[in-house]
Amino acid sequence: MIRARGVAEVTDFDFDAEVLEAELPVLVEFTADWCGPCRQLAPVLSAVAEEEAGRLKVVQIDADTNPQTMSRYGILSMPTLMVFRAGEPVKSLVGARPKRRLLEELADVR
Repeated sequence: MIRARGVAEVTDFDFDAEVLEAELPVLVEFTADWCGPCRQLAPVLSAVAEEEAGRLKVVQIDADTNPQTMSRYGILSMPTLMVFRAGEPVKSLVGARPKRRLLEELADVR
């Protein structure tokens, strides 16, 4: 999996604890090694995780090794970004985007 620096990886086994039970809103990137746009998004996620620390938790989950979570949320395209607040998905975005646009799209969930 393409790891974004400063972004934790979650799995089927710890998704509920790390995402659904988190105190902060959580931005989850559903990603895969073979996904070109996911590679483009990695530095953007690193920057967002650093800038939004304390307001927004950012994690990644590998689509190929975590089929239960993919199925649970109907993830079909990579990268898919989902924001969870209080255990519920509140926003879903598909595709890579520049940092400024992503921050604008996340403004209402921080």
